[in-house]
Amino acid sequence: MLFEGFRIVSGGQTGADRAALDWAWRRNIPHGGWCPAGRLAEDGTIPSHYRLQETPSPAYLQRTEWNVRDSDGTVIFSIDARLTGGSQATVDFAVEQKKPWLHLSRNGASADHAPRLLAFIREHNIKVLNVAGPGAAKEPSVYQFVQDTLEQAFVEATRA
Repeated sequence: MLFEGFRIVSGGQTGADRAALDWAWRRNIPHGGWCPAGRLAEDGTIPSHYRLQETPSPAYLQRTEWNVRDSDGTVIFSIDARLTGGSQATVDFAVEQKKPWLHLSRNGASADHAPRLLAFIREHNIKVLNVAGPGAAKEPSVYQFVQDTLEQAFVEATRA
């Protein structure tokens, strides 16, 4: 089965990160990752039920870099087709570290998000998937986009 031994990591920020952690928790899929020192997020402190380790620095970029480093591949979710800020930094870290990455945009040219995600996981034999993307303040609907895509991919994978 595709999700056997599978783990999701993220940085715990609101939006895409939390959507992935919440989805993994509901599906009983192991999760974790790095978050900034002090468990900082745009809504305050990241709740302790998210199994995240704190980096030495409160800087968001360190947790972003470490989550890319410690995963087999990264998927960046966004609503907008163009990546900016921390989402673009995630791509830059993946390229720097020669790690596979995939950008799924709800407003992008392709609408086959779940099949693309599954193909990415299979092609790169990903067991630890880093999920990244904008926070809820920037793209409020990214949370639901991540949830829907992960669920569709999970259902498709279990049918195969």
